[in-house]
Amino acid sequence: MKKILLILFLFIQTFLFSQEKWDIQFYNEVINREVFIFADNKEEMPMSAQFDFKLTNLSCTLPNEVIVVIPAKAKKFLIAKLAPINPNQANSFSYTNTYNYGNSLQENFDDDYIYSLPFEEGKTQTIFQGYDGKFSHQNEFSLDFDLKMGSKILAARDGIVVTVINNNNKNCPDISCAKYNNKIVIMDSDGTFADYSHLTFHGAVVKKGDHVKKDQLLGYSGSTGFASGPHLHFAVFINRIDGKRTFIKTKFRTSEREATLLEEGKSYTKNY
Repeated sequence: MKKILLILFLFIQTFLFSQEKWDIQFYNEVINREVFIFADNKEEMPMSAQFDFKLTNLSCTLPNEVIVVIPAKAKKFLIAKLAPINPNQANSFSYTNTYNYGNSLQENFDDDYIYSLPFEEGKTQTIFQGYDGKFSHQNEFSLDFDLKMGSKILAARDGIVVTVINNNNKNCPDISCAKYNNKIVIMDSDGTFADYSHLTFHGAVVKKGDHVKKDQLLGYSGSTGFASGPHLHFAVFINRIDGKRTFIKTKFRTSEREATLLEEGKSYTKNY
């Protein structure tokens, strides 16, 4: 009997957060009657992906809904292999996938790291909304520093700039305006991400891919997005495949030179 190999495929990709577009590509190749699904990740950070396959007469090495982490700068990274079950019958497949930035499987991080206050030396700033704040930080370990419009924002830690959103100029005190947040996201050495939000219009001085050092100038504060006035929103987190974030409490070096968890309503001076 003549062997038949018929491969039909359809795939649909989805990614989260419409302002952010990631340089990652998924594709497949047929080699010796088997289908190999690969990814090219041109980002400076790992990417996480989740697949849902529909198969006819094919086996798959990757179970549905299992999260795959594609390393930074990976080329032709193998996602899955599909092989005919009965070589004498036609086969087909389709899949949908969801992907997001970071290692969604990450659980460990450097919880002893001491962050630098993200503003200029000699300044004193107040935390006007702290962890689990009532206005917009419910169930979040996020901090709002009362930086005036145009104040310098400095890096709290070394890292790689993975996102710069810089061209929004709208704001309102409602979650509907979150899509207008100007922000910088930096991946730290332990795989966590630091989010610096509400920068002024064209207020970033770094670009995606830059390697930054602690206390380096990142940009200037503003009130874009979900904000009632100028300030800096700062949060450290691990990103998850569904867009949710696992927030991390961060210790800062303060004027007392001690590792301190910053508290709402208190002021802190940077003298270093």
